[in-house]
Amino acid sequence: KYVELVLEKPLDREEQAEVGFSLIAVDGGSPARSGTTEILIVVLDVNDNAPVFTQERYVGQVLENAPEGSVVLSVVATDRDAGANGDISYQFSQAVGQSHSAFAIDPVSGEIKLTKPLDFEAAENHELSVRATDGGGLSAMCKVLVEVVDVNDNAPEVVVSSFSSPLPENASPGTVVALFTVRDRDAGANGKISCALEDQLLFSLRPAYKNYYEVVTVSTLDREETARYMLAVTAADAGSPPLTTTQTFTVDVSDVNDNAPVFNQTSYAMYVRENNVPTVLVGAVSASDADVGPNAKVSYSLAPAHPAERPPCSCISVNSENGQVFVLRPLDYEQVRQIEVLVSASDAGSPPLTANVTVRLVVVDENDNAPLVLYPSQDSSPLTSELVPKSSEAGYLVTKVVAVDADSGQNSWLSYHLLRATDPGLFAVGAQSGEVRLRRPVTERDAVKQKLVVLVRDNGQPPLSATAALSALLLNDFSDVRLPHSSLATEDEGGSLTTYLIISLVFVSVLFLASAAAFIARKVCKSKELKGGHVLYGTGNLQSGLADAAAAGTLPHAYCYEISLTTGSGNSEFKFLKPILPSLPPQ
Repeated sequence: KYVELVLEKPLDREEQAEVGFSLIAVDGGSPARSGTTEILIVVLDVNDNAPVFTQERYVGQVLENAPEGSVVLSVVATDRDAGANGDISYQFSQAVGQSHSAFAIDPVSGEIKLTKPLDFEAAENHELSVRATDGGGLSAMCKVLVEVVDVNDNAPEVVVSSFSSPLPENASPGTVVALFTVRDRDAGANGKISCALEDQLLFSLRPAYKNYYEVVTVSTLDREETARYMLAVTAADAGSPPLTTTQTFTVDVSDVNDNAPVFNQTSYAMYVRENNVPTVLVGAVSASDADVGPNAKVSYSLAPAHPAERPPCSCISVNSENGQVFVLRPLDYEQVRQIEVLVSASDAGSPPLTANVTVRLVVVDENDNAPLVLYPSQDSSPLTSELVPKSSEAGYLVTKVVAVDADSGQNSWLSYHLLRATDPGLFAVGAQSGEVRLRRPVTERDAVKQKLVVLVRDNGQPPLSATAALSALLLNDFSDVRLPHSSLATEDEGGSLTTYLIISLVFVSVLFLASAAAFIARKVCKSKELKGGHVLYGTGNLQSGLADAAAAGTLPHAYCYEISLTTGSGNSEFKFLKPILPSLPPQ
């Protein structure tokens, strides 16, 4: 009467979600009758299936410069269950380190995205563990490997190991200036580095060991030409585009004493006037040194022209600091016309370098020498007389005055002038030649003995002069040379006596004038004294004074006069005033 369906073996919804069959009921009649019904059995799901990933290990690649939010890959898991038992959610397993901090997974879709940029140099790959859980609590796990793809985002690095600066300018070629290493954090072609030294002829770059390079000199340096070098080393990788790094080395070149002082002139000419004052400055020498510091400090001194010669002239001194040249004592042009000395300029380097220059000191003539008369000689006494025939015509050469001047140039140009003569109209002197000639013919009225004084003057400023005294005898015939010497002596004595008389007359005249002046001055002084307060006795005072004096018996017998006198007054112009005497009563 009751029909029961009994499950004979377990069902599997995942294999057959529904079971359908017909149930037939047959009665016992004949023909038998039956009834049929369709039975559909729906197998309800139970969570008997865990999620299953499509792959046990997922591998994805991502560029290290990929922006935030970029999808790395997607994981997929399936669950044969249905309904809530088949709903899968994804999450990272907490057991997998901290790599997942840069990633996020969509719990529904399973997409893994970046939460921050990756750095190939920090980590080349990331391993993640993803768990898929269904609604019933069953789960499955898979591994995810994220490989970071390198991009050329790191420029090469230059690390300096040693650097030498300043560098002496006499450093030999091949001297190591700098040692450095290069590195690049990128990989592959992005990490391959090449180095180059820019635009240098005196330095080169050479590899030392692996990634080490050296900067070395290839030729000698010259600080005076270039005191500082800027060396630019460029390191470039092979990425696309390539990245570069430039390291600049500033190399200072230190000075060595390789340059001697150089004078600004090949020789010097200086001038000083003779009779100069002591220690007079006549000029200066100047030398420069291309070096620097103590190597460029120049000092000056006098040096002999050759080592074997005697010490330099003691009349010249050179200031060791500034090269000023002094003349220490007066010079005489007539004794020395010029002096040549050798001035040495030495620097303060070690060892010191020296340069020499010739200094020529020219003494300039001053007009300090008067003309010297050579003929006629002025030392002989009596003077030699020139013989002149009375029959000589005008222009006859009597004699020639010869003089010299120790000076030079215009100071030695001499001119001759007739200063005095017994008969000035009889003789003429050539201004340039010094020839004494007759100006006119000799007459009988001319004195037999003629005396002349010729002035010899130079052309200096101021001019100096000398005189030449000479005499000439006017003779009828050269046989008259035997004239008695006594007559000439008498004539000479007469001339000397005249000179003495003139001198005496002048002396007496001067003495007379001095006496007259003293007398006049004395009178003028007395007159001023009387006007200035000397009171004569008046009538009243004089009478009382005389009365007192008469009573005492001491009346003076004195008189008072007033004199008026002019400079040209004669004796007749004196005015005498009578004394003022009161009438005294008889005693």
